[in-house]
This record gives sequence, structure tokens and C-alpha cells, in this order.
Amino acid sequence: MSKTYAYEAGKKAVEGSLRRTGEKGTVELLPDFGFYRVRYPVTGCPKVSVIIPNKDEHEALDQCIRSVLDTNYPNLEVIIVENNSTERETFEYYRKLARSGEGNIRFVRWKKGFNYSAINNYGVSFARGEYLLFLNNDVRGTISTDWLEEMLGVCQRPDVGAVGAKLYYPDNRIQSAGIVIGIGGIAGSMFVDMPRGRGGYMHKASIMQDLSAVTAACMLVKREAFAKAGGFTEELAVAFNDVDFCLKVGQCGYRIVYDPYAELYHDESRTRGTEDTKEKVRRFQSEIEYMRSHWTDILIHGDPNYNPNLSLKKWNYSLKV
Repeated sequence: MSKTYAYEAGKKAVEGSLRRTGEKGTVELLPDFGFYRVRYPVTGCPKVSVIIPNKDEHEALDQCIRSVLDTNYPNLEVIIVENNSTERETFEYYRKLARSGEGNIRFVRWKKGFNYSAINNYGVSFARGEYLLFLNNDVRGTISTDWLEEMLGVCQRPDVGAVGAKLYYPDNRIQSAGIVIGIGGIAGSMFVDMPRGRGGYMHKASIMQDLSAVTAACMLVKREAFAKAGGFTEELAVAFNDVDFCLKVGQCGYRIVYDPYAELYHDESRTRGTEDTKEKVRRFQSEIEYMRSHWTDILIHGDPNYNPNLSLKKWNYSLKV
């Protein structure tokens, strides 16, 4: 069988699957022979609410907002949840942004202490969109301008509840290519530090796939899925809130999709910092205990999207030793 014939046969098989399921999409061969990409078009023009928590870091926030506006998606609203900023330059930037009238940008104020889950739930209470894009203020989409439409086309599929992007550190090492439950004890991102451009084990860093969780640093969610899952769990103020949320969405019958074709940079935890105090360590331990007590079954029996013969101590799909 020739390579060209095998390619066409595989392409027709994927196209046939789309027809049988009634889904629209165009099929392309990836550079790695035998792997295919399906481009899912956006249907209509649903409103997307972009929710960005922010404390100071106005320069990073500006890059983040530019990345959203540069997508040129026509039906957006951006909700900046101001979280106890103290720098004069931050409020000057807010006023400048408001005066510019650029985009559909609103500001709401969170007056309590930092709680990522509560802040995002609060932001959603002001949102009008059918889709919710949770975006960290240190994320920027300078790789391409179609990342939002790419994620939206996937999220519009009937059985998909949430879609996560592929994120890189500023030096082009992977920061997150999906999350596996059990990695490092509770959950962890895959292919961390692997250079951009490499596909990893079975090209898993570079192909769209179902996973149990994706990072909320850039996560698009159907509003109905968010509501059915009950939003983010506010007991998880900092760690594992995105993992817990995705698992709840999965329990509601939705799929969680990792989309490597939506690529962005993420200066991870630039605003929040490290776990460097006794109080933060205690909080982190309590969040670990929450996950252990609420997700006992999957932690004991393993992530259904991960082979039980693979390591839970490494991020690269290597075998247990």
C-alpha cells in the first residue's frame, strides 16, 4: 500500500466518522504521517465572556487583553475582576482602558482576599456569554490570532464541556499540555519543559484528545456545563481548582478536550508567587486533603485517560519502573 493511498484512506475514514455523527469539520494530515487534524468551524457567532482576575501587573494584563482583542472575534466581552491592586499605575491603566472605549471591557471589584475559585465565580455572575473563557492575566496569545475561534469550534461540539489550550513558558518550553490525574500525587500537567515543536510520546503533546482535566489558565467552558457543575469549588482557593472543576464537568456527562492547536504563552504564577510561607503551605495541604477525600475513586483506580502501566512520577508518559 502506498503512503499516498494510506493517507487518503485514513482521511476518508475520519471524514466518514464526522458524517455519521453529524459533525462539521475539515480533515487534514499532520506532518507526522498517520496523524490527522480536524478543524471544527464556529457555528454562528455566540457571545464569549472572557474573565480575567487581576492584581496589579498592568503590563502583563495589557498583553493579555491585546491577545484577546487581536483574535478579531466579533462577539466578545472582557470582564476584569480587580483583586486588591495597590499600585497607582494599575488604576491609571484601568482608567486609560475605560477612556479608550476599545473592546467591550468591564471592571468589577473583588474586595475579599485572594481565592481563585471565588473570584472566577464572581466574574461569571456578571457575564452574559454562552461561553466562558477563563484566562490568567499572565497569558498572552502572540503565536497566532485564531486560538479563540479554534477553541470555540471545539467547545461548540454537543458533548464537549470544556476546552484547554497548549501553553508555553516564554522561552518556548511547554508549561502545560493537558493534565493527568495522579501525576505527582494528585494531578499534574504533561510534557512540562519539553521544547516547543516536539510531539512527545505518540505525539500526545501535539494532537487533540480527551483528557480528565485541563488548566484553567486558558480554558473555554460552555455556560450550561459551568452551571451544571456548580462552578469552581471555593474551598480550593489556589491549587487544583481547575482539576476539581473539570472532574465535576466530566461527572455531568461532558467531555474535556485538550486542544494543542490553540497555543499561547503563560508566565505561570507571575502574580501569585510561590508557596513560601507556613500559611500557604497549610493551605496547600488542606487543598490536597480536599482532593483526596472528594476524588478518592479516580485517585485509587487511576485516570481513565491514562494507561495504568505508565508512571505517575514523570510527566512524559514513560513506563513505570
